[in-house]
Amino acid sequence: MKKYLDHIGKKSKKAVLKSVNTKKKNKVLLDFAILIKKNEKNIIKQNKKDISFAIKKGLKNNMIERLILDKIKIKQIENSIKKIVNLKDPVDKVIEKWKRPNGLRFKKVTIPIGVIGIIYESRPNVTSDVSCLCFKSGNAVILKGGSEAFNSNKTLVNLFRKALIKNNIDPNYVQLIEKRNRQVVNYMLTKMKEYIDVIIPRGGKGLVKEVQKKSAVPFIGHLEGICHTYVDKSANMNMAKKIILNAKLRNTAICGATETVLFHEKIVKKFTNPILNHLNNEGCEIYADNKIKKIYDGKVKLASKKNWSKEYLSPKLSVKVVKNINEAIEHINYYGTMHTDAIVTSNKPDANYFLKNVKSAIAIHNSSTQFADGGEFGFGGEVGISTNKTPPRGPVGLNQLVSYKYEVYGSGQIRK
Repeated sequence: MKKYLDHIGKKSKKAVLKSVNTKKKNKVLLDFAILIKKNEKNIIKQNKKDISFAIKKGLKNNMIERLILDKIKIKQIENSIKKIVNLKDPVDKVIEKWKRPNGLRFKKVTIPIGVIGIIYESRPNVTSDVSCLCFKSGNAVILKGGSEAFNSNKTLVNLFRKALIKNNIDPNYVQLIEKRNRQVVNYMLTKMKEYIDVIIPRGGKGLVKEVQKKSAVPFIGHLEGICHTYVDKSANMNMAKKIILNAKLRNTAICGATETVLFHEKIVKKFTNPILNHLNNEGCEIYADNKIKKIYDGKVKLASKKNWSKEYLSPKLSVKVVKNINEAIEHINYYGTMHTDAIVTSNKPDANYFLKNVKSAIAIHNSSTQFADGGEFGFGGEVGISTNKTPPRGPVGLNQLVSYKYEVYGSGQIRK
């Protein structure tokens, strides 16, 4: 295994030594999209093997749903590739330039990071998204997908490598680790610092914890998505109802799903029953504080302190009353995970105050937390969401997959 993984690392390092221009990058991506379309039947065939394996392995239904590739999902993958083609190349962009009194001219210019290691579970569309984003941003990528998606991932990676070869580009810009051994992840994290510049984990809490605990390689990611929606005293009830239903139930399994709703005490009597009944009717289980429990007519369980720190990833919701916007912000900054938090209000100063004071990587006014997604940001997709305090934060898309260097131009100056 050591020899195999080191060989992959060396090939990635070698691949990025030769940069690729924008025209060639886009040609590769378009060829990849064409190959996906041509090989649709085979992709679905290989995906069915993975689904059978996942069922035998006893994977949960939500994991199996993420795994499925059908005609609609394959079309979505093709469209995502085309969106990335239309995005500007983030490499070799001048961020700043200036001149010093001694005549030296300075430029701050974007460069690729190098080699990116992606560890992810279940979703084979991630294979396409991250390969395209990493390649267009000038980075090589080493993919370690879950064993449950092995055949789907291998098929997609082989098609990408065909597109690279067709355009006379080193196919090792994109490599898949074709080993199902869990020790592979441990080796990537602890022994591949020489080859991998950054690790991005895309998966459950267990995976991210393992990365945080073991990684000798810098990493970008988030442990949990405990997202909040705060309904302020001047909120429009119909808007709040619509937003909360979407933020919680559109897709309960994503990290941008709202897990806690906070109501301002001045609107709680008016808003509680209409909003919570709406959620209950859609099969959502409510955990509420004493104040809500007294007001709400429907089925509700009493929340404990543990509920405020709970990422359910299922149709369950914590609900609490707060005295004012400051108490809402305090609650979010204490129990939240700096992922995505929203305020519903008609008061613009309150909205601005909330957006400026929550510590979240993504702060939203009058909209659903489910917009925490690189595609929805116009990034053409994402390799993950970062809740790090240091950049990049939020959806990590094309423009977040570059670093920078300083170029200094002189005319014979020497320092005194």
